[in-house]
Amino acid sequence: MNKDQLVSLLRDNHAAFLSQIQKCSDAGLCYAPDGKWTAIQQLDHIVRSVKPVNMAFGLPKFILQWRFGTANRPSKSYEQLIEKYQGKLQEGGRASGQFVPPAIGAESKQGLLNQLSDLVNSLARKTENISEASLDKYILPHPLLGKLTLREMLYFTAYHVQHHQALVEKGLVNR
Repeated sequence: MNKDQLVSLLRDNHAAFLSQIQKCSDAGLCYAPDGKWTAIQQLDHIVRSVKPVNMAFGLPKFILQWRFGTANRPSKSYEQLIEKYQGKLQEGGRASGQFVPPAIGAESKQGLLNQLSDLVNSLARKTENISEASLDKYILPHPLLGKLTLREMLYFTAYHVQHHQALVEKGLVNR
């Protein structure tokens, strides 16, 4: 997937999630299936996940190289990266640390929607200004997947929001 396709996927997937959350009632936002996050917590988790990626994409390349190194392998395909993520989830992988959302109420909805929209737009603009070669050269750490190239991190970010959108849909349908 080239950079333009990736930016479109990133924008489209997040727009669909934002639209889904926007349509939720306050009761729907605060409903949690047994042992699962509420829809508003899912939104908060996505904000918490996109924020460090957006920040990292704004760093000078020499900082990325100094801090994290460079890739010693080609980038995985979108499908390979998703397969790896799903495998980690099946092995029991879960969000941890700063990525776990706190208890949160529906009153946070608009602020979180605006924040996610701004983060995704910023990340998309930064991605448009990075070369295809740089997407495959520089790496970032992922708490579950290990070292990912910038391209793979974008694949993850685009897929991750879809994964959580499906969880929100499942939670609301089973209600």
